[in-house]
Amino acid sequence: MKQVTFRKIHENQDNRSISTGTPTSSQTGVATIIFSLKNEVGGLVKALKLFQEKHVNLIHIESRKSKRRNSDFEIFVDCDTDHEQLKELTQLLKTHTDVVEISPFDNSTLPDEDMAGVPWFPKKISDLDLCANRVLMYGSELDADHPGFKDNIYRKRRKYFADLAMSYKHGDPIERINFTTEEVRTWGVVYRELNKLYPSHACKEYLKNLPLLTEYCNYSEDNIPQLEDVSHFLRERSGFIIRPVAGYLSPRDFLAGLAFRVFHCTQYVRHSSEPLYTPEPDTCHELLGHVPLLAEPSFAQFSQEIGLASLGASDDAVQKLATCYFFTVEFGLCKQDSKLRAYGAGLLSSISELKHALSGKAHILPFDPMVTCNQECMITTFQQAYFVSQSFEEAKDKMRSLLRCICREFAKTIRRPFTVRYNPFTQSVDVLKDTNIVSGMVKDIRHELDIVEDALNRLSKQPRV
Repeated sequence: MKQVTFRKIHENQDNRSISTGTPTSSQTGVATIIFSLKNEVGGLVKALKLFQEKHVNLIHIESRKSKRRNSDFEIFVDCDTDHEQLKELTQLLKTHTDVVEISPFDNSTLPDEDMAGVPWFPKKISDLDLCANRVLMYGSELDADHPGFKDNIYRKRRKYFADLAMSYKHGDPIERINFTTEEVRTWGVVYRELNKLYPSHACKEYLKNLPLLTEYCNYSEDNIPQLEDVSHFLRERSGFIIRPVAGYLSPRDFLAGLAFRVFHCTQYVRHSSEPLYTPEPDTCHELLGHVPLLAEPSFAQFSQEIGLASLGASDDAVQKLATCYFFTVEFGLCKQDSKLRAYGAGLLSSISELKHALSGKAHILPFDPMVTCNQECMITTFQQAYFVSQSFEEAKDKMRSLLRCICREFAKTIRRPFTVRYNPFTQSVDVLKDTNIVSGMVKDIRHELDIVEDALNRLSKQPRV
């Protein structure tokens, strides 16, 4: 089945997966079953027939290469079932397939009628464990045109990083890496060349935060920062944390992480033969491109809003959000002091494209989300167009207009009589779908406004200097 990447957004989100139904009963729950097929013709058809015979409703099914046995594929099935059905189905599957894993549902995430037709989305930060490993490409497997494809030592190293990311669970400390001399040298080339451009090419917010990363996370030409240190720094600055990832995620899974202020971050280094080029996001791209702006509270809020809008959204809506993310957070430009500056991570981590975008020769268009969301995203070449905002704040305001527009579209295309709100105290998403929940939210807002009013009153009583 066809694979796509996060950057190749004008394809379907994940053509390896299909939805075959929706949850139907509040007395049941969604369980996940992972199994591998035996070497026989029609094995998948036989396995799926068992679900039909037990009257188990399939919600989602996908196949992907097994992490356990390189030659096999595994089938992931989300199904709407009860405990008794699940038990009977598992016994039958074991006679026809090799059952690898079963994840029973829990009552806190049971579907109801209001959620019918809505794609599954994580409701608490630990739910990201269920989707963070759904890597589409560039995990431990490399394409034939990848610079490191013929380098067995590099491929073995990539598998090491992929295995670390695949075994990571929310709350675990991020593994500290002893980077090789070659990896540090490659990082050093990228770091040195980009720092020559930043003073004249990067936005003010980026230039403000990069020295802080040098101070607190040991960013330097001869040291690759550790993700654990960067994650602690971001948490204190903007509430974001880092989660290691093995490779490309689908747009839906990547954006879902942003909703919880979680940034999925690669830990491997691009191949040393081409230090100024990478066909994929590597740790140079993440740490030099994304992290300095994720440390900016207003930018972090902007990123989270995009993520929250993606939760439970239709595939078309996720496509629009991901494309706008691509041309803002990855390749966005803004005007500061009447000059063009880059704030997109894809530009700020690419020497050649950063120069090109601000050379005066690139095709520059005003950022209009309703136009931008239909622009083709280029992966292996420079972008055909870059979108500029008069200010960084303007970009955020315009994106919020798109989010409101997309939310209106939801009501026309799917049953989604709710919105979502992030609860930072529980690191979970509150689904606002009844008046009691909304009333509680209003009380919280009133309390916050009382604090603001009290602060203003105290300030107004202070003697003027």
